[in-house]
Amino acid sequence: MVQPSDSYAPAESAGALNRIVSLDILRGMALMGMILVHFHQKMEVEVEAGLEGLIGWIIWMGVEGKSWATFAFLFGAGFAVLMRRLEARGKPVIAIFVRRMVVLGVIGAAVVVLTGFTILLDYAIWGIPLLLVRNWSTRGLLILAVAAAMASTIVRVASSAIEISRIGPERHAIEMKERQQRSAEKWKLVANAESTKSFSEAVRLRWSHAKWQYLRWDTLIPSSNLVLFILGLLAIRHRIFDDPRAKQRVIVIAMLIGLVSWAGEWWLLPRISGDTAIGGVTIPFQRGLGVVRDQWMALTYIGAVTLLLAHVPSAARRLLVFGVPGRMALTNYVVQAVVISWLAFGYGLSLEVRPYFVVLWTIGLFAALAAFSKLWLKRFRFGPLEWVWRSLTYLEWPASRATRDDRPTIPFG
Repeated sequence: MVQPSDSYAPAESAGALNRIVSLDILRGMALMGMILVHFHQKMEVEVEAGLEGLIGWIIWMGVEGKSWATFAFLFGAGFAVLMRRLEARGKPVIAIFVRRMVVLGVIGAAVVVLTGFTILLDYAIWGIPLLLVRNWSTRGLLILAVAAAMASTIVRVASSAIEISRIGPERHAIEMKERQQRSAEKWKLVANAESTKSFSEAVRLRWSHAKWQYLRWDTLIPSSNLVLFILGLLAIRHRIFDDPRAKQRVIVIAMLIGLVSWAGEWWLLPRISGDTAIGGVTIPFQRGLGVVRDQWMALTYIGAVTLLLAHVPSAARRLLVFGVPGRMALTNYVVQAVVISWLAFGYGLSLEVRPYFVVLWTIGLFAALAAFSKLWLKRFRFGPLEWVWRSLTYLEWPASRATRDDRPTIPFG
C-alpha cells in the first residue's frame, strides 16, 4: 500500500516487473478484502444460522485481520523497494523517508478524525522504526519480529509482576479492574462517534479519543504491524517476488507457518484450559503469547497468489482487475473509508444490511473503484493522493500525465 503508483515504471529486468505487478495485484486483493471486512463490521446485521450465518463466519475466520495484515506486509515490501531505489539513485534516504511518513501521518490523522479508520496513522507511526533497523541482518530482523509479536505480552506480564510486588495481588486486581473500566469508557467514544447524528460532534469525539489512544506510553509497544513490515522488507531483500520459482521452498514454508498459526489460534489454543498464574501473575498461554495469531494467515494468501502468478502466466492479465486499483491503493483506501463511514454511521445513512448484501455491496464498491482507477490511470501516472504524497515526499512536482511507458505491462509471457 505504501508504494506510490509508479509501480509500472520501466524496470531493469522482467524479474523486477514481475515483482511489482505481483505487489499491485496483492494490494488490490487486500483492498477488496478490507472493504468486505468494513461492511461486515460496520453495517452487517448479525445472522447466526443458515447460509447468511456462514457468510459472516467465513468473513470473520478467513478475511478479518488478514486483509490489513496483507497491507502491513506490503507496506514493508514497499519500504524495501523504495530504499533500494533511493540508494541506487544516491538520494538522501533518511530525509525522504521521514517526510514520507510525516505526510502519511497527516493524511492518516485526517482519516482517523473524519472517518474513524486508523490504519494509515498506525503505519506512519511504525514506519519510522523500520527505517532504523533496515540494515540489520536477516537473523536480527527475525529476532526483532518475534520480540515485536511478544512485546505486548511481555510488557503486560512484567508490569503486573512489578505492581504485584509493590502493592500486592489484591490491590493490583482492583487497580486493573479500574483501568479496564476507564479504558472501556474511552473506547465508548468511538461508538458514540459512529452513532451521533452530527458530523461535527463525531469529529470532536474522534479527536478526543485519538488524543487518548495515541498519546499513551503503551502506544510505543511494538505490534503485529511491525512484525509484518519486517517480513515484507525481508521478502524484497531476498528477492522473493523477483523469482518466485527459485524461492518456492521459502514461500511454501511461509504459507505453512501462516496456516498452522491460523489453525492454532482457532482450534489448538482454545483447548488450553486457561491462562497460567505464576506468583499471582497471569501468563496468557491461551493467546499464544502473541506469537500464534490467525493474522499470519495473510502469509498463506500472499504466497498462494505469488506462486499462481509464477506458474500460470496468463493469470496476471486476468488479475489486473485487482492490479490497477492496487496502483492507487492509498486513494482507494481513503475513498472507501469515506464512503463506508457515510453509509454506516449516524451522521450518514445508518444503513444495516444482511450478509448477502455485504458481499454484493463489496463487489459493487470495489468495481466502482476499479473502474475509477482504470479511467484515472489512462490519463495520469499517479492516483490523486499518491501524487500529493509523492510531491511532498520528494519536494518536487512530478509529471502527472500518463505516457505509453506508464501503461500496465504484463511481463508473464
